[in-house]
Amino acid sequence: MDFIFIIGISAATLTTIAFVPQVLQILRTGNVDGISIYMYMILVSGIALWFTYGIVLKDIPIMLANGITLVLTTTVLGLTIYKRWNKRS
Repeated sequence: MDFIFIIGISAATLTTIAFVPQVLQILRTGNVDGISIYMYMILVSGIALWFTYGIVLKDIPIMLANGITLVLTTTVLGLTIYKRWNKRS
């Protein structure tokens, strides 16, 4: 395996799994008080563009890393919006 490939896969793996603890924390506690909706909206948009970029290039690592990250960050955003909406009601 090429050393640069290993660096890329490692970076993609770490940045993708970095969102797992946040999703689990929200699911466990239901607390979304510290989550910035605007930051996550921007982040989800950027990741969606990276995912699209991977599709256009037919680059599987970019598509996989950003596809999984897109699901995780969209989950955080969706849960945050949902819980804050229900809190107001």
